[in-house]
Amino acid sequence: MGAGDADPGADRLTGGKITDVPGVLVGHHHRLGDGWATGTTVVLVPDGATGAVDQRGGAPGTRETNLLEPENLVQRVNAVCLSGGSAYGLAAADGVMRWLSERNLGFPVGAKPHEVVPIVPGAVLFDLPRSEWGNRPSADFGYAACEAAGEPVAMGTVGAGSGAVVGSLKGGIGTASEVVGEVTVGAIAAVNAAGEAVDFATGRAFAGDHEVDGEFGVRWPDRPGEVPGQRTDLNTTIGVVACDATLTKAEARRLAVAAQDGLARAVRPAHSMFDGDTVFALATGARELPGEPGSFAVAARAGALDALCAAAARVFARAMVHGLLSATSAAGVPAYRDVWPEALSVRTGP
Repeated sequence: MGAGDADPGADRLTGGKITDVPGVLVGHHHRLGDGWATGTTVVLVPDGATGAVDQRGGAPGTRETNLLEPENLVQRVNAVCLSGGSAYGLAAADGVMRWLSERNLGFPVGAKPHEVVPIVPGAVLFDLPRSEWGNRPSADFGYAACEAAGEPVAMGTVGAGSGAVVGSLKGGIGTASEVVGEVTVGAIAAVNAAGEAVDFATGRAFAGDHEVDGEFGVRWPDRPGEVPGQRTDLNTTIGVVACDATLTKAEARRLAVAAQDGLARAVRPAHSMFDGDTVFALATGARELPGEPGSFAVAARAGALDALCAAAARVFARAMVHGLLSATSAAGVPAYRDVWPEALSVRTGP
């Protein structure tokens, strides 16, 4: 399945999306049913973007994160690959590299246009129990997700969120954005955490208070919820926060650090020994912040960066709520809409 082949219950609501950041594209590919519940989501930046990462928790599964350290050579990345399949799913990034290399997109290593090495950091989440053993994303998933990149950005049980679980409930893909001055900040999250995302005494999402202009489209319930089935303590929330500002790698990492605060607002507990929570940051560089790093205007620049970081935390938290509410049940895991259907009775969307 591609970006336009979302589960019928996956909603496309207001509240913004990471693709509101100019130059950022998203594609999904997944398999659901017949022993499959897993997939891959690719965040493409064909013109490149300054990249950074912040990884927390005790069980990460990542690729090409060391090159994002500020002191290392490569400054810009071409895509970020988010995938299910645990460590096996890292293979999906090979397909992303192939797709980019066919278009001569990557770090130049020779004189000819095709002599490039695509820069594709990635992270995986643990969803192996939702599929029959051996069914996991391959390089073909990454390639197909690139082919599907574009609008609209589906949410819920799609892409890397296909087999995601958050605590006792089905997780999924969520996205959100906001504008800070002239800069757009957006996030996408694959919500798959050992912690819970909902107060089961009331049915309210922990980060529900971050809602903007009724974007979640719910009437929060006020009754306890009962969830059948078993939890798994092996999980990981992964995602990307992006903006169209010009940032250094160190500044972009501050954006990723702040987005992790949004993750911690949305699930409790967060960043456990059984999570490998990883957030990437992308800065496309279309808009300048005031001052230059290290200049006399450093205070003004730091203030502008701080405002972007505050927004990164908010949009990542909102993206996680969207991932929770948009998810539909899969592989025997109930979704929020199954436990509190009355809350979503006012929700619009397909």
